[in-house]
Amino acid sequence: MIRAHPPTTSPNRSAVLFFRQRRSGEDSHRRTPPPRRYRTAALAAAALALTLLQATTGSASAGQAAPAPKAAADVVRVAEFLAECPYTHRAPDDPIVFPGLPGASHMHSFFGNDSTNGHSDLASLEKARSTCSPDIDLSSYWVPTLYDGNKEVEPTGTTFYYLGEGVRDDVIRQIKPFPRGLRIVAGNAKATGPNDNTISRWSCLHHGEVNPSHDFVNCPSGAMLESYLDFPQCWNGKDLDSPDHKSHMSYPVNGGCPASHPVPVPKLRQVLRYPVNGDPSRFRLASGPGYTMHGDFFNVWPEAELAQRVRDCINAIIKCGADGTP
Repeated sequence: MIRAHPPTTSPNRSAVLFFRQRRSGEDSHRRTPPPRRYRTAALAAAALALTLLQATTGSASAGQAAPAPKAAADVVRVAEFLAECPYTHRAPDDPIVFPGLPGASHMHSFFGNDSTNGHSDLASLEKARSTCSPDIDLSSYWVPTLYDGNKEVEPTGTTFYYLGEGVRDDVIRQIKPFPRGLRIVAGNAKATGPNDNTISRWSCLHHGEVNPSHDFVNCPSGAMLESYLDFPQCWNGKDLDSPDHKSHMSYPVNGGCPASHPVPVPKLRQVLRYPVNGDPSRFRLASGPGYTMHGDFFNVWPEAELAQRVRDCINAIIKCGADGTP
């Protein structure tokens, strides 16, 4: 560290010399006081010396007390946090589409909340446990089960990203947390073809040479089949669900939320990685072909935890991990 050299004559020394000179003068001329104007000038000089002394002492103290500046944290300018939520169980239940009717649905694979069943509601889910990291995320996530022939296949990679992408930066800074108990369905379980109002897509992990598709793709040996699904990120500001489980939500339009759904919320991106590859004709979902892939989300995040992540990661446009920090 480079140290500044002290001045040749410090204010401290000037004051001492002045007072010594003044004392000598008083001893030499005790019986003959100096004229008033000289005494006034001397007092003014003493005051100036003391002021300089105090300023120097104060600056030194402040310099010693001030902590060394910390280096700014390296952050990635991406509006994101995530939850890793491994598979928990399978059941022919869907507490959003068929609430209170266990067994009424096709087979689903559940992630996160370990209690989800046909009777689940916000109160019951809040009392359960979660496989998620962080485990404070008690939300329930589920998809139609994948089959390889007649054998169930569960994903070994289960990441749920909460994103600010898809809207303008000024909208990202206005994104609000999901309301407690919000329920969303994305994708089209009743799709009759790859382009039938479906937004799901399939790809191969680390094999960009295979073009993604709404239907299953043929992944090379050793690769994994990936499923991507983006949920809508504009809320109508009133309803936690709707009769079709979709109308209370909307996808952005021209980088913003439409007037009918004015509240921007995080975009939930569901990324599942299945340990299968090869001939896609072997694969099917419990709901049908690959293009019927859909996902359900029941928000059971603690309100304060979700709000902190939205504020510090999404609104601030900073990439955070599962713990909600960069």
